[in-house]
Amino acid sequence: MAEEFRSFDGLCEALAGTTFERPPAIVCNAHVTGLSVARALSDHDVPVIAIDRNGKGVAPYSDAVDFAGQVTYPLDDRDGFREDVEVLAAELEHEPVAFPCMDEWVHAFAGTEPEGVRLPFAGRETIDAVLNKESLYEKAEELGVPYPETYRMADTDPEKAIENLDFPFVVKPALKREFEEAVGTNVIEVADEAEFLDVVAMADDTGINVMAQEKVDIATGRDCSLASYVSQEGDPVTFVGNARVRYPQEFGTSCLVRRVDQPEIEERALSILEATGYYGISESEFVYDESREEYVLLDINTRPWKWISLPVQAGADLLGAAYAEAVGEEFEVGETHDATWVYLADYLKLLANDAGFSDVLGETQWYELFSGEFEHVDTLTTGVYRPSDVGPAYRLMKTEFGTGDYYCSC
Repeated sequence: MAEEFRSFDGLCEALAGTTFERPPAIVCNAHVTGLSVARALSDHDVPVIAIDRNGKGVAPYSDAVDFAGQVTYPLDDRDGFREDVEVLAAELEHEPVAFPCMDEWVHAFAGTEPEGVRLPFAGRETIDAVLNKESLYEKAEELGVPYPETYRMADTDPEKAIENLDFPFVVKPALKREFEEAVGTNVIEVADEAEFLDVVAMADDTGINVMAQEKVDIATGRDCSLASYVSQEGDPVTFVGNARVRYPQEFGTSCLVRRVDQPEIEERALSILEATGYYGISESEFVYDESREEYVLLDINTRPWKWISLPVQAGADLLGAAYAEAVGEEFEVGETHDATWVYLADYLKLLANDAGFSDVLGETQWYELFSGEFEHVDTLTTGVYRPSDVGPAYRLMKTEFGTGDYYCSC
């Protein structure tokens, strides 16, 4: 475990006095997703260096993390971030492999390409084309992949969107993370014309491109995503997960996900990834539209995400495959099997506070969670809680119930 979350200078000093037998992974940001990435890589004896803008995330307190420390936050100073990472890499005997876990860190690595760091994903232009929903939906249109009715405010009069969409509808940014940083969310539902025009004006003032999009008649509990690692040379590693439970339930983040067999999701997602030329880890998100009676594409995340530990647990080790290809090692992916992932912090909130929510975990699964036995089976895993690695859970409790705060959309 990292002994402490160090200052940048302290992290450089610590790394200068350490020798790793193989290339370490640089994981950022160091919160829930970063924790899962660190644990999965540590299982392969990969040294992990967790970096972030501060030490308030949960990952630095895991036994899976060797060193943790501060770097310049890329949304504050991208060149400063690149310089910091290059200095860290220069202290290491082996070129590290970068695993950015939020969009701003992905853009920072892809956009600056720090010297001495291996990037296990496609370049900036490809990533921009996938992460930007305007270009993503254009590609979906070309390929016949269904997506919600959408109007780009960059080239559409707001009145046209008002004429064609029924209230309430949603306003989303073309690039999610900059909107989240400015507003605190990545989607705003508008109930009338006045609310819509206020959001459009706000986006215009901040220089953020937004889109007006129909509020899809989503079938709650049927959301599916393709989790994949697309190799530059070999076959993709794939896994389809069903976000059976979200918190909050309609527009929230996943808090219980299960493996499902949905070949059309895999086919549609891979067609877009292939057409854009993207390689690396990604999550392609689809929701089931009750009105259309089919799945529609919402988003593709070109990075690890909150439930990344589920495909790893189920045999689709995307992280191990990505690391191996980056460093030129052989890696054999096994057969996938059914498994469930749960983020207990949110799942327990639903059970306690939502009278309309019914528990979907079975008695055996609860016994496995309470006893810690789930750590020794391959059918159940969690987002943070592990009895054998309690530091992150304690840190999360301090954040949830104390005065500490850490913003992360995961």
